[in-house]
Amino acid sequence: MTVDIKHAIAQRAGRDLPNGAYVNLGIGLPTLVAGYLQPDREIVFHSENGLLGVGPAPAPGSEDPDLINAGKIPVTLLPGASIFHHNDSFVMIRGGHIDYALLGAFQVSANGDLANWTTGPDGKPPAVGGAMDLAAGAKSVWVLMEHCTRQGLPRILETCAYPLTAARVVKRIYTELAVIDVSDRLEVIELAQGVTFEYLQGVTGAKLHLTQE
Repeated sequence: MTVDIKHAIAQRAGRDLPNGAYVNLGIGLPTLVAGYLQPDREIVFHSENGLLGVGPAPAPGSEDPDLINAGKIPVTLLPGASIFHHNDSFVMIRGGHIDYALLGAFQVSANGDLANWTTGPDGKPPAVGGAMDLAAGAKSVWVLMEHCTRQGLPRILETCAYPLTAARVVKRIYTELAVIDVSDRLEVIELAQGVTFEYLQGVTGAKLHLTQE
């Protein structure tokens, strides 16, 4: 079975989450990660609208309209899950109790700046949601996104062109082409099957470095 790009990114990122982690799944692509949690894994997924213990998407026809994530998408809850007030959810985020925030992005810069809430005056209506709180409050921020825009333009740049959500917060980037660590430089730690470093650099708007085995 062929896995589409977004599902492939979600599946790959999910493999790197450590057991026992509390993980916020941002709106869009990151929510797919919950569908790839193996039964032997102990990871607690959080949604900022007040859910802890989020499971995979419900089977078609079994959706509960009162059980949705922050993106208003139907979800399931795993045994031991809890539902609580929106304010309590942000206390968890702002209090530093979320280990990983998995977020989508429009752009990420070479130094880890995150732009994911607006594409400017001619783009979509701004929808920051809880992204600024998550970027500031989570212990580690991972970005899950397609490597280029629909127009073929790089999303990873030396400097973000869009307004920032937060500065210097992204620690790792997952795309369909590679896994890239962000520190004092962009370090490619894994290339997708069939992808060369030269090709990856050609579709990236910032200088990359390849981890040597």
